[in-house]
Amino acid sequence: MTESPYLDPLVLGRRLRHFRSQAGLTLDQLGALVGKPGPYLSLLENGKKEPRLQLILDLASALSIDLEDLVDPSPPTRRDHMEIALLRAQDSSLFEKMDIPAIRPSAKLDDTVMAHIVGLHEALQERSDLGSATGEEIRQANGLVVDWITSAGGYLGDIEDEAAKALSTSGYVGEGPFSSRNLIDLAASAGFEIHPIDDMPTFARSLIDLANQRIYIAPRNELKTRQARKAVLQTLAGFLLDHESSPDLETFLRQRVETAYFAAAVLVPEEAVVPRLVAAKEDHDLNPEDVKELFYVSYEMASWRMANLLTHHFDVALHLVVSNENGTIVKGYSNDQAPMRRDEYGGMETQKLCQHWGSRVTFRSPDRFNTHHQYTDTPTGTFFCTTHIETGVDPLRAVTLGVPFKDAKWFRGRDTENRMTSKCPDPACCRTPPLELSDRWANKIVVSARSQDRILGLMAPDPYPDLDMAEVFTVVESHTD
Repeated sequence: MTESPYLDPLVLGRRLRHFRSQAGLTLDQLGALVGKPGPYLSLLENGKKEPRLQLILDLASALSIDLEDLVDPSPPTRRDHMEIALLRAQDSSLFEKMDIPAIRPSAKLDDTVMAHIVGLHEALQERSDLGSATGEEIRQANGLVVDWITSAGGYLGDIEDEAAKALSTSGYVGEGPFSSRNLIDLAASAGFEIHPIDDMPTFARSLIDLANQRIYIAPRNELKTRQARKAVLQTLAGFLLDHESSPDLETFLRQRVETAYFAAAVLVPEEAVVPRLVAAKEDHDLNPEDVKELFYVSYEMASWRMANLLTHHFDVALHLVVSNENGTIVKGYSNDQAPMRRDEYGGMETQKLCQHWGSRVTFRSPDRFNTHHQYTDTPTGTFFCTTHIETGVDPLRAVTLGVPFKDAKWFRGRDTENRMTSKCPDPACCRTPPLELSDRWANKIVVSARSQDRILGLMAPDPYPDLDMAEVFTVVESHTD
């Protein structure tokens, strides 16, 4: 017997209670009709159990209602809607951090009081999400997430376990790339169908239609197979990992890390890739390029998987940075003491890399699209890195995977003669011009900067555009039968 497709257990329980009351049946009477004890059905009605598909069919039949009425995703009454909202609010990470007792949504709370309490929770949530957060609040939350992933050595065992379950469910045989067939089967096991559509909003990687159990993505001519698999897996991750729908800022950022990790762990399975990394290390030939080709993923994802696994399985400390052509770090991770600039909370994102770091040198090279290997002498030691600029993405990004000098012997490209010296974070290294140049050109140069993007960035409440929900609803409606 297979499990039921994705259903919200709280809503399903309330609808079951609603139709049972309409039918005039007690829990025991309904239980006798479907072969289940009354206490078990009580757990279903309170959202604490998820029934199998056959039991849902039996319950609909016993209540003389259509299956669609029982599994409708909307609460049956306004009161149920408010009670569910209160239960969800009190089950959130935001409420947990407030350290106050929960309120049971009993009949003693009339509708006015209930609406007042729910409204307060919703207002508090709106003040705590990404859209209303200040830059400092985002940096602070990001710093906590950095501490969390670094303390784990870049390896999240619980997510690896969930990825292994997903691989088993999808029918993946343990060799080569995770196929489109595997992806379709995994989505189906969660109760979803995948539909490529031509009118996907440009700001969305996917749309989830819970009413019709569909995941909409862009067609292949706009979204490459590698990107499509990642987009669907990150979408499914929220359901398979039981993520909060309205988390606080720190939890939101942590969930983003978890969904990206889950997608990578499915596309580059631990059980399949570790033996290959063992063989490559024995041959002194570790390189993300081989992982990329073997599992048909991007160079960046291959690098992240190596970052996830090298410390845990091989005790190799490392750093990984993804940066743009200006040297700004877009994503970063380090547990090897590489001297990366960080903000006051420990995050590397938005910080500038040293001009002499491999990522910056690669962009200045005439062979910028060839893999660049380099040793860099720094105040904290010498590091070896391999940098690759990914093609086919806009804007271009450099992916740099590096290790301390003692571990360079395990990597391809270790015989490079490229060597640079970085004195960062000393401003004299690359952030301030030499004194003789300052004396010669001070007050003699006017820079005409491209200021519009900077002005818009400062004006915007956050770095992401608002989602056009009118467009989202129109697109989903147009694809509903």
